[in-house]
Parts: sequence; structure tokens; C-alpha cells
Amino acid sequence: MLTLNYPLVLASNSPRRQQLLKDAGFEFSVKVKSTNEDFPDTMPAPEVPVFLAQKKALAFQEEIENQIILTADTIVVVDGLILNKPQDRAEAKWMLQKLSGRKHQVITGVCVMTKDSLESYSDTTDVFFRELTDAEIDYYIENCKPFDKAGSYGVQDFVGMVGIPRIEGSYFTVMGLPVHIVYDALKKFSEL
Repeated sequence: MLTLNYPLVLASNSPRRQQLLKDAGFEFSVKVKSTNEDFPDTMPAPEVPVFLAQKKALAFQEEIENQIILTADTIVVVDGLILNKPQDRAEAKWMLQKLSGRKHQVITGVCVMTKDSLESYSDTTDVFFRELTDAEIDYYIENCKPFDKAGSYGVQDFVGMVGIPRIEGSYFTVMGLPVHIVYDALKKFSEL
């Protein structure tokens, strides 16, 4: 829908982010730079995804010319604790048990960078899980292998379909890209 004045580069290997951006009508290429995803221990959780999205964008700072670099980072927060991507099956199970029957927040930070500007955005969605049985959690981990997902789950996968009766906010923020924010952020680089 939007015709951008510069080539758009999505700096993410996430197939979900790529599909969402494509479905929103954007043409883009994918280029990823390995980035250290550490953040200060004292940083408040809501600031972490924007901090990491900026870090990913700034990895391109030396080589950016006439492109738009788009980066994103998503975290899951419960009781003030950030649940990152699980290291193994046991950690995935622990995370899903912690989320079971509870409300938590999913926060996605986005950064849009050009040679002359860097802008960051954040969006938060409340996600409500029903009680999950151990059998459901084990089935999900075995069949969906959520090791590349913050909080050990994808809202679009089995556990999201059967275990999330309600969300308050953007479904796409939970998937990893608040498309409504990205669209508005990229409008200023279009001919519309």
C-alpha cells in the first residue's frame, strides 16, 4: 500500500515479522547482523525492548546509505520478571507453567533508522492465559518447539489457540511486530 522513498530493510530473522510486514503490503529485504542482546540489570522492563531494537539498528550505522532499517524486539513480562527465549525444554516448561492461569504483558519495541534519523516506539499488550495442564504444555513444547520465542510461546501456535481466551491490545504486538505503529512510522517516508 505504501510506496516508500527508500528501500526498506527488515533486520530480523523472525518469519513472523517477515510475514506480518509482507501482509501489510511492504516490499523489503532482510539483512541481519549478530547483536549482543544484553541490557543493564537495573533497566526497567518496559524500556528493554526499545533498548534492544535500537542496539540492533545501530549495528547498521556505519554502512547505512539510502535505506530504512527496521528492527524490533519483543519481551514477555510477568511479575516484573522478563521471560526471554528458553534455553532448553525444562526452561520452556517452567516459563509456560509460570504464565499458566495468569495475566502477563508482551512488550515489543521497534526502531526505524535512516542515515539522518532514529526513532523508537513501544507497544504493550496484556495477555491472559487459562490454566494449562502439564500434558498441554508438554505437547506444545514437543510439537511446536518454542525455543525461538520470548516467554516460550507463540500466540499464533497451539498454546495460543487453546490457552489464551483474551488479550487487551494488539495481537500483532504479541506476534512480534506492532504493525499499526510500523505503518504510521513508515508513512513519513512514503509518497502518500
